[in-house]
Amino acid sequence: MSINRLSTFKLSTDRFGGLIIHSKNESIQDASTFASKLLESIPQWSQMGTRIIWFHVSRKCSQWLPVLCENEFRFHHVSHDGDTVVMYRWLLKNKPSPVPPYAHTMVGVGGIVLNANEELLVVLQRFGAAETLKLPGGYVEPQEDLSDAAIREVEEETGVKTKFLSCVSFRHTHKANFDCSDLYFLVHLEPLTTAINENCDEVIDARWISIPDFLKHPQVNFLNRLFIETFLKNKQNEINIKKYDGSHTATREPYSFYHVQNKS
Repeated sequence: MSINRLSTFKLSTDRFGGLIIHSKNESIQDASTFASKLLESIPQWSQMGTRIIWFHVSRKCSQWLPVLCENEFRFHHVSHDGDTVVMYRWLLKNKPSPVPPYAHTMVGVGGIVLNANEELLVVLQRFGAAETLKLPGGYVEPQEDLSDAAIREVEEETGVKTKFLSCVSFRHTHKANFDCSDLYFLVHLEPLTTAINENCDEVIDARWISIPDFLKHPQVNFLNRLFIETFLKNKQNEINIKKYDGSHTATREPYSFYHVQNKS
C-alpha cells in the first residue's frame, strides 16, 4: 500500500527517508480538524518505520502551529520569504535525531577592485559602531554564488560594474548577526566601468583611493588593512584562487570549486 493511502495528508518524501507535508497542498483549514487528522496519522507513520516528519506551514495555516507543538514537533527554520515555518518530529525512539541546525552561518563577501591607476574602490558606511572606510560588499543571497554576490554588491553600493578574477582570502567569526557564525570572503574583481554612482542608502561616500593612502587612513581598521596586505602579497607571488563551475553528482545542482593557482 502506498504511503499516501495510509495517510490523510498529501505526502512527499526526501532522500533521507523523511515524509513532507506542505500546508499549501492541504484542504484542511481549522485547527480541530487538523489535530484529529494528525493524531490519526502519527501512529500510522510510526508503524511504517518512518524516521522523521516535516511540516511546512504557511502563515495562512498558522493555526496548525500550536497543534504541532502539542504533538512534540519542533521548530527548524523559516522560509527565505518569511512566509512558511518548517517544523519536524523525529519518530525513532531508539535513535537520536541527526537533524542539523539550520542557518547557523551567514556568508558575506567583499570586492577588491583596482582601476588602471592602481586605485582601490572603497566606501564609507552609514551604519555601524563607527564610520569605517572599507571595501564594498555585503551578504550573499540565497542560491547566489560568491562571485555573483560580490559583483552585485559592488554595483549596488558604488555603481561600478565588474567581473570576477579570483578569490583572495576569507575571515571566519562567531556570535555575529542573529547570533550566527559568519564567513566573509574577499574577491578580486576587474572594473568594467569606473564612474561612481552612489544610490545606496547604506553608503555615505564611495571613492577611488591609492593603496598607500588606504593603508594609513585613520578610518580603516586592522582587518581591512590585513585584507589588502594579503591581496598584495598574493599578487606579488602570482597566487590566485580560481573558480571552476560544475554540477553536484548527487543533487545535480551547480557548484563552484575554488582552487589555488600560482606561478609554479
